[in-house]
Amino acid sequence: MACLTAELTAPREFRLAGRPLPRPAGGEVLVRVAACGICGSDLHNYLEGGIGGAPAAYPMVLGHEPCGSVAECGQGVTGWAPGDRVAIEPAVYCYHCEFCRAGRHNICANLRFMSQAGDPGFFRQYVTAPAASLFPLPPALSPAEGALFEPLAVVLHSLELTALRPAEDVAVFGAGPVGLLTAAMLRLAGAGRIWVSEPVRERRELALRLGADAALDPRAEDPVRAILSDTRGRGAAAAIDCAAQDDTLNQCAACVQPAGRVVVTGIPSELRTPLDLHLLRRKEIALLSVRRSNRNNELALRLLAAHPGRFLPVLTHRRPLTEIAQAFEMLVRRAEGAAKVVIEP
Repeated sequence: MACLTAELTAPREFRLAGRPLPRPAGGEVLVRVAACGICGSDLHNYLEGGIGGAPAAYPMVLGHEPCGSVAECGQGVTGWAPGDRVAIEPAVYCYHCEFCRAGRHNICANLRFMSQAGDPGFFRQYVTAPAASLFPLPPALSPAEGALFEPLAVVLHSLELTALRPAEDVAVFGAGPVGLLTAAMLRLAGAGRIWVSEPVRERRELALRLGADAALDPRAEDPVRAILSDTRGRGAAAAIDCAAQDDTLNQCAACVQPAGRVVVTGIPSELRTPLDLHLLRRKEIALLSVRRSNRNNELALRLLAAHPGRFLPVLTHRRPLTEIAQAFEMLVRRAEGAAKVVIEP
């Protein structure tokens, strides 16, 4: 039995291939992938041939936002049975390094991440994964909806770093899927005024629908000036950079108040990003960066099931695996109002 697999063979080039069906080793589960979202980091590999100095290794299988169903259990696996619907954590931790033992699994010293060079991801029909990486998919969620769990878990981790206090004003730069989920989660978490800066009209409209108070077009107005004007010069308590493009990092620093916080969730295309350190030091701004998520998957799944109207509108398109190239190009062009696009193998 062949496993249909989408392989990135060069920048902007996919190949569909039939590969041997993987077999689960002891402690592993074979999963039939039903849905996997396209992440911004997938787009970096697709467009730029790597991410932040980590080059792609062709052929490469991308995709790390998966849901599916158990097809077979390897030796020693308990608690799972064929047919169980699951969400899958794409990071494989060692659980014994100093960081894992301190509860910082996301910076595990021996971490493997499925969809990076050497570790195939989930844009394929079948995948083996450690049983410890599986989470029950809530009955109320379809696999495509459940695939939002991974980016939402990243957002939850970013808000842990943001340390939001009740009614604090927050600026979000970038309204891709993570930025949209950030705005939605900020509203649910009790933020005060929420601004979103985003050049794509459809995404601005979606940000307002999900809870933002203002959606600013940076091509038509200076978002920093608008935020400072709205706060009578004080600035937001925190800013979250979900774009990491152009000058958004410095815009975040410019729009927050003294002793504010700037959290960087987005991944820049450039290896080095210009930073006005004097702007940070004069206001003693805390600058924090996000490394994926950390033990937030179960909460993300519960929130998706409990608040579907808050989060699920981010899912705008579904495409079969055979149309993966067209799906990536749609996101590159920012066409058809695309936010989160899910591939269904």
